[in-house]
Amino acid sequence: MPRRKPTFKTDVIGNLDLKAEEAVGEYLLSRQQERFFVKPPNWDSAGDSVEMLYIENARENEAMLVLQRQLLEDAQRQSELNHQRIAQMYRMQERLRKRFIEVNGFIKDCADKKRTAEKIIREEEALHEELTKEIDEYKSSISELNTFRDDLKETVRQFQPYEKVLDDVVKISDIFVSPKDCIDRCDALMLAQVEINELKNTKLAEIEEMRQRMVKITSEAALTVLGLKNDLAKLERSYNQARALGLKWEKTLSLCKDTIINNELDKDRALDGLHLIYRMLCKRREIDISYSRRDVEKSLDFIKREVEVMVAVLREMERSTQKGGKSANHEGALCN
Repeated sequence: MPRRKPTFKTDVIGNLDLKAEEAVGEYLLSRQQERFFVKPPNWDSAGDSVEMLYIENARENEAMLVLQRQLLEDAQRQSELNHQRIAQMYRMQERLRKRFIEVNGFIKDCADKKRTAEKIIREEEALHEELTKEIDEYKSSISELNTFRDDLKETVRQFQPYEKVLDDVVKISDIFVSPKDCIDRCDALMLAQVEINELKNTKLAEIEEMRQRMVKITSEAALTVLGLKNDLAKLERSYNQARALGLKWEKTLSLCKDTIINNELDKDRALDGLHLIYRMLCKRREIDISYSRRDVEKSLDFIKREVEVMVAVLREMERSTQKGGKSANHEGALCN
């Protein structure tokens, strides 16, 4: 129906209308004339009623609830998968640590056994060399004794004529009791000389053995220090690898934590934005705020209703503006 006065108030469903007590009379007057009464298209068809709007909103609400439940289930499933992955990572780390300790102990045992075997081999080789030397000494002694025997026989044969001379010397001398005493004393002197020479050779051999032993002990100490240095280098490499792996997992976990925190911040910002829109719409309607920040579904329903009302109002205003323009054009044509 045509309007002659500006509209200052809108009702709940968004139709531009005055107060009921003022609109009835103007409606009756407008029905009495045909000049400004223009029937809109499809004026005899019923529009969307409140019940249809309720049904549509209820359907959309059900679809939104289903989507929300699906998102919540996906988030819970993803959280469980993350917990399982973290637990699996910890188990794998513990298993690798135990395996590292076992392998390190096995390597050390093998190294100790190797050093022990090498030490035993060196001792056996030294003992074999000593026995070989003793055998050679015994052979040389036997050959010397055989030579000495032959020489002694030759000497006895050569000095046999001097036996009479020896008897004369024993008779004359007061030192010797008999020729046997003289020979025994000479043999004792010769044996003493042999023992002195043997003692000298023995001491020289002991000195050489002590020198070889010192060289062997020094080499064993050097090998031990080298083995410890190699173990230390292996341990340092293992520590660096474990440290790099720990830093990698720490970086991954920090990235996961940052992602979770960012998601929580986005969620809080979305809730704050929705609540702020809800408060602005309540302030526009001049009604009290009845829903809290956590009542997301109710706030969304209220915001949806208000936005639909505003869209309907804008459409009605555009339609009324178009109607006013057409009527003005028609009046101009009649005047012409």
